Amino acid sequence: MATITGQQGAALTTQLASYLTANSTALDTTAITNLINQYLAPNDKISTLNNGIITNGIYKRFGQFDVVSNKVEVVTEGLWSNSSGSLTTFFTGSTTSISGQSGSAASLYYLNVYLASTATSSADPVEFAVAYGHKQGSGSVQLSTSDSALLPTMATYAQYRILLNNNYEGDVDDYFTFYSASIEDGYSSDDIYVINLSRARYREQADAGNISLTLSGSNGVYTFIDDSGKKFSDTQGKTGTVFNIVSGSINLGTSAAATIKTYTASNAAGYGKFYPNSGIIILNPTAIANTVGSSLTPVTTATPTTETYNHKLLYNAIKGGANFQMRRTENVSTQHFFVRATNREFNYSNNPTYVSGSDGTFIESSFETDPKTYITSVGLYNDANELLAVAKTSQPIAKSFDKEVLIKVKLDF
Repeated sequence: MATITGQQGAALTTQLASYLTANSTALDTTAITNLINQYLAPNDKISTLNNGIITNGIYKRFGQFDVVSNKVEVVTEGLWSNSSGSLTTFFTGSTTSISGQSGSAASLYYLNVYLASTATSSADPVEFAVAYGHKQGSGSVQLSTSDSALLPTMATYAQYRILLNNNYEGDVDDYFTFYSASIEDGYSSDDIYVINLSRARYREQADAGNISLTLSGSNGVYTFIDDSGKKFSDTQGKTGTVFNIVSGSINLGTSAAATIKTYTASNAAGYGKFYPNSGIIILNPTAIANTVGSSLTPVTTATPTTETYNHKLLYNAIKGGANFQMRRTENVSTQHFFVRATNREFNYSNNPTYVSGSDGTFIESSFETDPKTYITSVGLYNDANELLAVAKTSQPIAKSFDKEVLIKVKLDF
């Protein structure tokens, strides 16, 4: 911030007036800058970088190579509310009146599970839902018993069968099949337990290799993972996007790979399947009950007089296990801005405290020849000088004629 006064000021005024008269329709900022620089001390001269744009002011236009766009980063974080990777408390309503669900009808099909016991309305975030399905509708009141029967277990099985069991030819497999002994998809199951993650929780997809579900039953506490064989990776562990649910541990906090104990229960039935792109876990009730305990054995009476709410059994097992770990992964588009302050730029401040008095005298006399500023934030503006984003530095960055600063600002979309 320099002041040109006296004869030099008068001479500059005359030269600028002459230039403006002769070039009123086409002004060259470089020429104007050169006129002004004739009367400035070396440390006060205005830079003419960036195609003649004066850069010693408040704004500076980005150069051709200062903005890097269309970069994609893979981000993985905890899947549950507040980006937590572990859920240890579970709450839902009663089997006949579920908070946040439309009366008793919705609870026939699924139960929403919440993080907090205060969840009382549809506005509260749902972590996941549990459901039970049976191919023939067992566990539901039948039409032969009641004309108003809804057959929710049959509807649930059919819904997830159509959603998840499409093969490459577009056909839909009749049954959910699970691992059996050494045979992939060798066990066909009439019924399923379902864990359906809230879309707001898993977003783009759940992170295969970072799932750990603990279930508690009459035989004890058991932990189940997927068989993708991954540690903290963002790529698929196998071809495709379907993995087996197995007994084991993911060994969080160690460099060891996930430990797989067994693919099947003692009855040779596979435990289930994990669909990370859909945020769905399908469990085989026969295998789960065989290992965890009979408390997870669904009531499959062919013609019950009342609804059995078998999905409540799964909810109780999850709540008793008190540890459901999951992470999500998503592709985030990023844009990088390289903000460069060369040694001759941004050495003066427009802050009113930088000067004193009505004449604009520097608060520190040394600032006349050796100014200093501290950079604390960077503003990104459009061509209309509208502020679009602000980046804050972790601490003030000293700036003077003998210092240059490079700040990288990253925007995530």
